[in-house]
Amino acid sequence: MIQRHEPLFNVPQVVVVLLGLLFAIHAIRWFLPEDLDTAMVLSMAFIPSRYAGDAALLPGGTTALFTSPFTYQLLHGNLTHIMFNGLWLLAFGGIIAMRVGATRFLAFSAFTGVVAALAFLTFNWGGRLPVIGASGAVAGLMGGAMRFLFSAIDLGGIGLLREAPQRVPLMPLSVALKDRRVLVATGILIAINLLAFVGVGTAGVSAGAIAWESHIGGYLAGLLTFGLFDRPAPKRPDLRVVPTIH
Repeated sequence: MIQRHEPLFNVPQVVVVLLGLLFAIHAIRWFLPEDLDTAMVLSMAFIPSRYAGDAALLPGGTTALFTSPFTYQLLHGNLTHIMFNGLWLLAFGGIIAMRVGATRFLAFSAFTGVVAALAFLTFNWGGRLPVIGASGAVAGLMGGAMRFLFSAIDLGGIGLLREAPQRVPLMPLSVALKDRRVLVATGILIAINLLAFVGVGTAGVSAGAIAWESHIGGYLAGLLTFGLFDRPAPKRPDLRVVPTIH
């Protein structure tokens, strides 16, 4: 009898590499002098006031107007911050990457992260509070996953996301926006972030330190646009009658 040994964690290589990059950058910052670390953070962070006339006054100069919507996603405030984002990246980034491949995964992550930054900019025009972290992009991955997560459940279980991720039907946007489960998940995420905005459930963390705007903006970007990044649908057999051989 042939035995198959499945890996304990089936995470695409691109997700592992990206997670390793985030931790490597965070580790490097530990060894930098405080003034150099501060300059690095301010150069890479997304700061709304750059777009209101402060670009030349801040580290990174005018170049950061174009780079910071991407580079802010690579920095994290502390170990708890990066570990929290890392866990969600493994969960939702993993199933997105298995479905669309490395290139589309990176493009989708970067895009939702940029939209998350623009959402923060919209609500904080001229503000000088630096924003860092992959939370907006991770929320975007979560939003994208909503477009096929429940389809997999309907067809027999979330195991299909690992066994045959590309054969799980994409939920059309018009259907997703009416699906009760998608709406409930979206409502919960928005509610959690709005509660965090007023300080509920953020013990030990300043409410102003949580960029709720970017979380919601990234999530909605992922939910609404994932179809543009998805791979063309292959011919899909009825997954409910495909036997699994162990």
